[in-house]
Amino acid sequence: MNAHSHLHDDACGCDAPTDVQLVPPPLALYVHLPWCVRKCPYCDFNSHAAKGELPLDAYIDALIRDLDQDLPLVWGRVVSSVFFGGGTPSLFPPEAIDRFLQAASARLRFAPNLEVTLETNPGTAEHGRFEHYRKAGVNRISFGIQTFNDEALKRLGRIHDSSEAERAVKLAQDAGYNNFNIDLMYALPQQTLAQAEHDLERAFALNPTHISHYQLTLEPNTVFFARPPQGIPDEDSAWDIQEHCQALLAQAGYGHYEVSAYARDGYQCAHNLNYWRFGDYLGIGAGAHGKISSGAEQHVLRRWKHKHPQTFMDSAGTAASIGGDDVISADRLPFEYMLNLLRLHEGFSLRDFESRTGVSRSVLQPALDTAIARGWLANSKELWVPTDLGRRFTNDVVELFLA
Repeated sequence: MNAHSHLHDDACGCDAPTDVQLVPPPLALYVHLPWCVRKCPYCDFNSHAAKGELPLDAYIDALIRDLDQDLPLVWGRVVSSVFFGGGTPSLFPPEAIDRFLQAASARLRFAPNLEVTLETNPGTAEHGRFEHYRKAGVNRISFGIQTFNDEALKRLGRIHDSSEAERAVKLAQDAGYNNFNIDLMYALPQQTLAQAEHDLERAFALNPTHISHYQLTLEPNTVFFARPPQGIPDEDSAWDIQEHCQALLAQAGYGHYEVSAYARDGYQCAHNLNYWRFGDYLGIGAGAHGKISSGAEQHVLRRWKHKHPQTFMDSAGTAASIGGDDVISADRLPFEYMLNLLRLHEGFSLRDFESRTGVSRSVLQPALDTAIARGWLANSKELWVPTDLGRRFTNDVVELFLA
């Protein structure tokens, strides 16, 4: 059966709904903690170098006011994961994280097996802190290590060296953490294939449950974009490193489930999976973005907060803190859905597309036909899955779904 007829069979099958309804998907909570010790030259996140003592209590107060303001968007819904991102969230002591989580759990329904991730810079890891983060409810740590090569760390402007990175991971393990991620970058300035391989070997020795392995990209509004460093590997060299490292990750038992994410069985990041499956999330904090589906309104809303920490703190809890409320137009929803789903190796179903967008599957037909003809997508049973070729050209596949 060809893809075309399969789609129409499925669309007209007895169990397919006749009218398409948007059904609110699982809900996550993202919390942005915007300060870091020093801004890295490749970083385009909303992060601000700390000057003097941080207004930790005032910022947690502002987060709680911000959450109160957004609560009406998600009344009664269960939160499946919490993610503290930044900046460097580990600049906030466990007591501050605990206070926010207590306030959030009093206002939201937390799932019983809630995943709570805290991003940590190895240069801010202190003895004793991890035990207290655990007591506060943080059960997953994400270490921003990037590389174990000390010269490369200096070039990247990182505040830690490789021995501090290993020490930080061991401190967390001593505190009882067995679920943690290590961030590694490849195609770094002057990096060889052997150095990229060595980074993975050092990571494997620490036995993380999850590894994020992504290519250094020069993002606009960064120091590296304005003044690119010498010796960045060309596209072919970067692809060689990527292919070689993917094989090493597979041999070491890490399943490749998203463009740059690898995990041991059962340890995929629930929070990020929810993003990539076009789930919903509240975005709390300076510059945080949220996506909320409304069954009553039958629309998908994107809301974001003002980026500057002081502006955010001054206005949190009032309409002035909201940078924008944007309802995604129906003609853009297929593209937004595919932008996320096609990063995953698991594929998507047309039924899921309809329930998460409220848009009929029929609008996908021309793009699906093209993707099949070019060998970018394969269709098996109810799933549409990116092929190896499709994964190499993800951006091209996604562009097919632009209205």
